[in-house]
Amino acid sequence: MLASASADNTVKLWDSTTGKEIKTLTGHTNSVYGISFSPDGKMLASASADSTVKLWDTSTGKEIKTLTGHTSGILGISFSPDGKMLASASGDSTVKLWDTSTGKEIKTLIGHTDPVNGISFSPNGKMLASASADNTVKLWRLDFDYLLQQGCSFMREYYKVNPPDNESDKHLCDGVGNS
Repeated sequence: MLASASADNTVKLWDSTTGKEIKTLTGHTNSVYGISFSPDGKMLASASADSTVKLWDTSTGKEIKTLTGHTSGILGISFSPDGKMLASASGDSTVKLWDTSTGKEIKTLIGHTDPVNGISFSPNGKMLASASADNTVKLWRLDFDYLLQQGCSFMREYYKVNPPDNESDKHLCDGVGNS
C-alpha cells in the first residue's frame, strides 16, 4: 500500500501492485502536506495546513483521532521507529511530540525561529532531527532515561547546598543513575 497527500484536503491510499486507488480519506479542511505510515503499517498520520494531524486506520480508512495544538499549518510528520510516538513539524516554528495510543501531546520542542519544514527520527528513536526555514537543523535528544539521569544528577548536586524542604524530595531520584 502507498499513500499520497493532496492540496484537495484528502489522503489517498493506493494498491502498490496495481497502481489503483483503494480509498480516499477525507476530514481535513485544508491542504494535506505530509503523511507517514506507522512502522507496522496499521496506522497512517496526515499533516495539514488546517493545523491538525489525523490518525487513520489503514485497513478501514476510518479516522482514529485528530491531534490539535499547533497554531499554524503542519508541514511534516514522522512516526518513531517503535510507533509509540509521533512528531509533527509546524509553521508555528515548533515540533510537537504525541503519544499515538492516547493522542495526547507529550512535549513541545521550541528552538526554531521560522517554520519547521521537516522532521525525522533516528533509527533507534533516541534522536529527532528537525529542519527549519531559519536555515538550521536541530537535533533533539529523546533518550528519556538519559535525560532523567541528567536531571537527577543536577538535583543531587543542588541538594548538597540547598537541602529540600520536605524529606520525600530527597528520594525523588532513588534508583535513577548513580544514587
